[in-house]
Amino acid sequence: MLLKSINVGIIGVSGYTGLELVKMVLKHPIFNLNYVANSEGGTTLSSLHPSLKSVSDIEVKKADVLECTLHCELVFLALPHKAAMEFVKPLIAKGLKVVDLSADYRLPLEIYEKHYTKHTDELNLTHAIYGLPELFMSELKSAKLVANPGCFPTSSILAILPFLNYIKKDSPIIIDAKTGVSGAGKKLSETTHFVNVHENLFAYNPLSHRHAPEIAHKLGIDLSRISFVPHLCPVTRGMLSSIYLQVDGSFDELEVLEEFYKDARFVRVLKEPVDMKSVAGTNFCDIFVKRNGNVLFISSAIDNLMRGASSAALVNANIMLGLDESLGVPDIAYVP
Repeated sequence: MLLKSINVGIIGVSGYTGLELVKMVLKHPIFNLNYVANSEGGTTLSSLHPSLKSVSDIEVKKADVLECTLHCELVFLALPHKAAMEFVKPLIAKGLKVVDLSADYRLPLEIYEKHYTKHTDELNLTHAIYGLPELFMSELKSAKLVANPGCFPTSSILAILPFLNYIKKDSPIIIDAKTGVSGAGKKLSETTHFVNVHENLFAYNPLSHRHAPEIAHKLGIDLSRISFVPHLCPVTRGMLSSIYLQVDGSFDELEVLEEFYKDARFVRVLKEPVDMKSVAGTNFCDIFVKRNGNVLFISSAIDNLMRGASSAALVNANIMLGLDESLGVPDIAYVP
């Protein structure tokens, strides 16, 4: 039986995550891309993104809640934090389902306001479901608002989760993560300037990055135990997280990992160290683990724009609408 098409929209199509969403939704077998918008409007997708020439000339509107509700059952918000919550509140009130790619609904009020800004939609904040299917699959099936996880938290949480019961009490959790420049978005800055990034590698916001509280909260671990240091790499896309845990007890680390993710569609357990290229353009998270005495090394790789943002959002939308989670989700990497 053929399924009826579902009208969806994307608000925030100008950036990299918005573009990735457009590319996937255009090819989705059930979703019909019926509304696309940014802060200005007055253009088309192919004008905004020349790579879409001869692919799609859909008109890009100036974002408007009422117009969106007339054309969509579900909307993706590819907007910065603070801007997103201004749309979520009226969209939910109008009965739409929302997948929010910003940080606005990922954390409890007190933690969010400490690390981001004042929250203006406390009611929906309490109802939002964190969009990590490996943790919240059943909740996502009935969700009206999904808070899509951050890229670094996705990579880190998926790596650490299977070993929570083996970590030494009160021991530090060290996360050394590398990401591609696209994670900083399209906006120009001195940090992401070609001359600064090319043939260079450096840490940024060490031990103070805003994704650390998200990692700690979702793992149920005190933030003081998380030592998180992200690094910017001279690559376009990809993320590689190296995680060091102190563990107790006798266990086969590979068995633990394989058993934990035996039913996970988009987690692959590897027996050799993982790499960014093998997940580029896909929703996979590849994980490798090795133990030396009481030290456990875990390495996880994702595409920061895909599993760290847009393809994860598509998976969440599929689940929210009762579809197979893998529908329309890329699973073949950009290799070579």
